[in-house]
Formats: sequence, structure tokens, C-alpha cells
Amino acid sequence: MTETPPNPFAAMMAQVQEMSKAFPQMEAFSTKGMEAMWPVMPKDLMETWFGNTFNEDGLDARTRLLLTLAGLTMQGAQADTAIRQTVRHAREAGATDQQISETLGMMSVFAGVPAMTRAMDLAREVMDDDEDET
Repeated sequence: MTETPPNPFAAMMAQVQEMSKAFPQMEAFSTKGMEAMWPVMPKDLMETWFGNTFNEDGLDARTRLLLTLAGLTMQGAQADTAIRQTVRHAREAGATDQQISETLGMMSVFAGVPAMTRAMDLAREVMDDDEDET
């Protein structure tokens, strides 16, 4: 009888967990703390890089960010940090909370209600955080 080889992914994850014990700082690591280190890009800069500054008839930065949010939701709303950052940037680019909610709501038809609900929860975190600061 032959022994089944170990799952390479499980072996890699066990090795990473073992290595992380050598770095006590990793215990305090927080993805939200990491997010806070990345500032929101100013609207003018977003418009220059991602908007219609160089393509007058193209999409503006707000629309592109709403499309990005829709795409992230279509992928199952698995990228928490990317969704929260996209919501922050979309708001800076001029998107309202209503427009963000409608974009996510529409994704329930294409991505399913669970993905839409997850993305909406992540977006609400950003919206609620900003309301607390004011």
C-alpha cells in the first residue's frame, strides 16, 4: 500500500505558519491597519490617470471606479481591501453612497445575492467609518 503524498498547498501553509512564529510582530498584523497606510488619491490625480483627461470622450474616473467595484463584486467580493479602497476612491472621485449602493445592488443579478451582500457590507464599513469621522 502506498502513502498518498502530502498536499503541497497544505505543506506550504504549515511552513508559513511555522515561519511566522519567528516574527512576533506578525501577531499584531492587521489588513485594515495596512489599508490605513494607503491614502486616497486626490480626485484630480485620479481623473488624470484613470479618467478622461487625455481621452475627452472616454469614461470619467467615477464611472471607471464604479465599474471596478462591479467587477470586484462579480469575482465574488473576495478582495476585502480592494473593495474598501475602491469605495474610498469612488467617493473621492464624486460617486455618492447611493450610486455605490445601486452599483452593488445591480450586481445581485449577475454575481448573486451572497456576493452583492458581502460587497455591500464592505462598502458600508467605509461609509460608516467616514460618517463617524464627521
